[in-house]
Amino acid sequence: MKLSEFRTAVADEFGSAYGAVLTGDLGLTEFGSQTAEEALRSGVSPREVWVALCAATDVPEDRRHGVGRLQPGS
Repeated sequence: MKLSEFRTAVADEFGSAYGAVLTGDLGLTEFGSQTAEEALRSGVSPREVWVALCAATDVPEDRRHGVGRLQPGS
């Protein structure tokens, strides 16, 4: 997943405004309570951040593969 795909997935799943709040404010335990934005800046892959964000916000498994992808991992 590219960073642009991550941003699209966040906006499509959560909406632009709420997505920005989540990525900027929600601490993700997988990354030592860093926010999604902090994790991305520290070099964590967008895919890893997306999966952690989905887990933290209870996004159903069938939607965790991200926008524009037909199957998980494709």
